[in-house]
Amino acid sequence: MRITLITVGKTDIPWVREGLEMYVSRLEHYVPFTLREIPELKGVSALTKDQIKEREGELILKQVKPADEVVLLDEHGKEYRSLEFADWLGRRMAGSGRDLVFVIGGAYGFSPAVYSRAEGKLSLSKMTYSHQLVRTIFAEQLYRAFTILRGEPYHHE
Repeated sequence: MRITLITVGKTDIPWVREGLEMYVSRLEHYVPFTLREIPELKGVSALTKDQIKEREGELILKQVKPADEVVLLDEHGKEYRSLEFADWLGRRMAGSGRDLVFVIGGAYGFSPAVYSRAEGKLSLSKMTYSHQLVRTIFAEQLYRAFTILRGEPYHHE
């Protein structure tokens, strides 16, 4: 199984980028992991929010293979405690053998086509975080999940 994190836009805040890179490098010890940053759309001032979501959605769906299991990071998704998320991830790794693709959308969310393609939605919190910061927070939670699955002393409960 491979895990991919697709994001819309670059991570251009230096300290957020450093944290993201740290957790990506740690994740590579546990699973083949790829971070794919889709460039932000240019010249969107004349577009509606729905048009932006549609265009971003097309770019997201081009990155997804038919056999991938797609999970959106979405404010309306299921919330897990870290132990529960680790259990969820462990079941996916043991069961399906499918590659897992997590997606963080742009500022306006996802298009209907992306929602239709997704097989699940995950929420990190009821709070709203910047789209850049969510990348680092989620990468840390993935790393935490793998340490929990391996019984390593990173997580304390």
